[in-house]
Amino acid sequence: MRQPLVAGNWKMNGSLASVRELLAGIKAGIDTVKVAEVAVCPPAVYIPEAQAQLAGTAIAWGGQDLSVHDSGAYTGEIAGPMLRDFDCKYVIIGHSERRTYHGESDELVARKFEAARRNGLVPIFCIGETLEERESGVTEEVVARQVDAVIDHCGVEMLGEGVIAYEPVWAIGTGKTATPEQAQEVHAFIRSRIAEKNATVAEGLRILYGGSMKPGNAAELLAKPDIDGGLIGGASLKAEDFLGICTAANG
Repeated sequence: MRQPLVAGNWKMNGSLASVRELLAGIKAGIDTVKVAEVAVCPPAVYIPEAQAQLAGTAIAWGGQDLSVHDSGAYTGEIAGPMLRDFDCKYVIIGHSERRTYHGESDELVARKFEAARRNGLVPIFCIGETLEERESGVTEEVVARQVDAVIDHCGVEMLGEGVIAYEPVWAIGTGKTATPEQAQEVHAFIRSRIAEKNATVAEGLRILYGGSMKPGNAAELLAKPDIDGGLIGGASLKAEDFLGICTAANG
């Protein structure tokens, strides 16, 4: 039985005051979440605040990106050992915003997956198609290419040490959401693709949905057999909404 995971991606949002308020709100309501694992991924400068407030609770925390290098002359980058210094458990890699705005290739994302595991971090590995790709009927081709890049570089067993987040790019921050049936169809394809390499890894791997999941649609999405949680953007910035999604993951 795969334990659901609900992870909040705060993106480039927040101030010290708002982060403290948000963390306090999540902590206050976390006792209602009985089944799901919960994590938050704040901007890097607020990771120490997350560590200070969440240490000793059931809530994990992580980064939004990491370098393929563990140290060196890479101005502005954040290394895996730095995230580990602040007890991060997770790190998001391959988000569509990184792929789009920073030109991250499938190969680079695969190297980041390896860097995360090398440093004891659990990568939340984002994949997904654009609206143009969906309308062209190549969704499965796109997500297969993205998954295969990690399998080819790291091996399917290492892939099983991470978490996949399927994020249809057309549903991120747009208010549009894949129907539960659309999401399940892609999740099932991803799992079957991995099963071709290793059925045990495929069965145990958590695949999250990450396209505008909200309290109002979370239960229906999470009821699908191959949807194992959510990577939450906008709704993770309000404690009540985030906790609503976490509670929905209780089933």
